[in-house]
Amino acid sequence: MAASYDYDDTTGSFSQQQEAVGYDPNFVPDSVKSFVVHLYRHIREKNVYEIHQMYETSFQTLSDRMFKDTPWPSVDAVAQYVDNDHVFCLLYREMWFRHLYARLSPTLKQRIDSWDNYCSLFQVVLHGVVNMQLPNQWLWDMVDEFVYQFQSFCQYQAKMKTKTEQEIALLRQYDQAWNVYGVLNFLQALVEKSTIIHILEQEKEGLEQFTATDGYDYNGGSNVLKVLGYFSMVGLLRVHCLLGDYYTGLKCLLPIDISQQGVYTSVIGSHITTIYHYGFANLMLRRYVEAIREFNKILLYIYKTKQYHQKSPQYEQILKKNEQMYALLAISLSLCPQVKLVDESVNTQLREKYGEKMLRMQRYDDEAFALYDELFSYACPKFITPSAPSYEEPLVNYNQDAYRLQLKLFLYEVKQQQLLSGVRTFLKVYSTISLGKLATYMEVDEPTLRTILMTYKHKTHAVDSHGKTTSNADIDFYIDDDAIHVVESKPSKRYGDYFLRQIVKLEGLMSDMDRIKLD
Repeated sequence: MAASYDYDDTTGSFSQQQEAVGYDPNFVPDSVKSFVVHLYRHIREKNVYEIHQMYETSFQTLSDRMFKDTPWPSVDAVAQYVDNDHVFCLLYREMWFRHLYARLSPTLKQRIDSWDNYCSLFQVVLHGVVNMQLPNQWLWDMVDEFVYQFQSFCQYQAKMKTKTEQEIALLRQYDQAWNVYGVLNFLQALVEKSTIIHILEQEKEGLEQFTATDGYDYNGGSNVLKVLGYFSMVGLLRVHCLLGDYYTGLKCLLPIDISQQGVYTSVIGSHITTIYHYGFANLMLRRYVEAIREFNKILLYIYKTKQYHQKSPQYEQILKKNEQMYALLAISLSLCPQVKLVDESVNTQLREKYGEKMLRMQRYDDEAFALYDELFSYACPKFITPSAPSYEEPLVNYNQDAYRLQLKLFLYEVKQQQLLSGVRTFLKVYSTISLGKLATYMEVDEPTLRTILMTYKHKTHAVDSHGKTTSNADIDFYIDDDAIHVVESKPSKRYGDYFLRQIVKLEGLMSDMDRIKLD
């Protein structure tokens, strides 16, 4: 299981917790011995199916049954059962820390130890000889948890008011732990060393089978570096979104074709995380059409498949991200009313959740701004300030600073849209109207109206990742001899969904009738 997505950052003392429950890190129950022995054997035999079963099912079952409130046995205690294998011990510690973050509150020293373990693990992958195959789920969870723990550490160190002298001394001593440059360098190094960008380019020419095999190597090689490199591109997108650098984040993801199925869709957590951050970055860059299109696709996918993930340990996180993306879709459609891009079933769900709020958001008054604030705050990533804290008295908390800055920038953009709402209303009514007449209706002079129309053009167009200017507008116009000519895009009517629903209803009625016995 990935520790995945978001957690609440608590700072309770782990040592107090383990004393309270009588935790002995050196005691290894028989079931844990059996687990590590079999997992080690399957890894050595490259039995991906069995590794996946043990990782996804057995580890969760044992965690729920025996380690609900305590960590797993220490790596030193289990090392003797796996021939003291260095790589396996690093993998075990990665799972150990992930469990600790998910179930308990790590101490500062444990956060630092987890960073050291990731450094050692990634160094082995980058510079050693790794001859094993691991499930995509596990490899995704490594990258996902690595970025999450970085985010968690940044939030933790930004809460300086509650730090003890001992914690401050540790922060000073280990100032390179979870350093933003170290995190970005590891992710970038995995991308480069794996040559994944070249592999994906080769695949487009039919010279590679990376996506067709879900990244696995069926010729006896290893999938670890290639797939870690692939998922690291998603990790880079996520980190840059947390930093507020959306352009760079999307640039890092360019080698992956989001419009197609790929290895990122083979793991539900990876699929949702990729599209969530991709859509959010596009929203913040005013590429509303792209954001709406991708949110619609992923929400439709979740709507159709979520019942298959009910027993997954990630089910609650899937539902949470689902709700957040509906909120982001509501924002996108309020700023860019392109409902024709949204599937009917997604639109129905959206109207149930946010229909009333979306109507109020169109008014651009104080209540509307409060709703934009509310939805953005609920659905946005947990932004971070990665710089080292100030140790000078008085100590202050600055963990909310990055979020407040992004919220301020977003609401500034929303307020600029207020000017455009009136223009759009009139352009919807007329196919041709003179500048003078529209200026009279809007109670402004002609030079001001020209400025407003230029602003409308600017705000409804954006530059995509390839440098091409694209339009977000459902209504466009051009000016010829002081006359405004309106061009409205006509949505193509889609009858397929309607007929499919009626067919399903008819089949249901027919099967009901077949069960009725006539006298």
